[in-house]
Amino acid sequence: MDLHSFEEADLYFEAPLAPEVMALLNQAADAYSRGQAEPYLIKARFMAPQNLMVLVALYRFYYYQHRYTEALEVAGTALEVSGKMFGFDLGWRRMTLEHLSYGMVESFGMVRFYLLALKGSGYLCLRLGELEEGIERLEKVVALDSPDRLGARSLLEVAYNQKGIYSLDQRMSA
Repeated sequence: MDLHSFEEADLYFEAPLAPEVMALLNQAADAYSRGQAEPYLIKARFMAPQNLMVLVALYRFYYYQHRYTEALEVAGTALEVSGKMFGFDLGWRRMTLEHLSYGMVESFGMVRFYLLALKGSGYLCLRLGELEEGIERLEKVVALDSPDRLGARSLLEVAYNQKGIYSLDQRMSA
């Protein structure tokens, strides 16, 4: 499967959004430089808690503010929401290639989003010093994306180096 292909893929930002929620996202964008975006984003999440555009906006806000704990919580919600959108709600640890294949039939764009959210959450775990948790998440992405279309392998290598494991092959043979 080619996770770079976007032909006929439904993308998270194409989902309909109520005008009042879109207005809040626009207000947040306008208020960002003044440090006043968060209340608008929180209200947008309250009004549309399952909308991925809202979740991505809030995730990015927390990420760029270096508020990684909050960003990780939002990433977890995005995983749950996007998984449900392609028929998977068992939690990322139970994701298999079979689930992924079924999901690709349902919604290629959501599968790709899901894997990117999992990669992002793994990175956040690493930033928070939760090495084992971050490694576990990144290993899952690498296992599901063996051609490394999403670029998780290099992050995993960095995490392994921090643990004194110097290659993916060394880790897998242990």
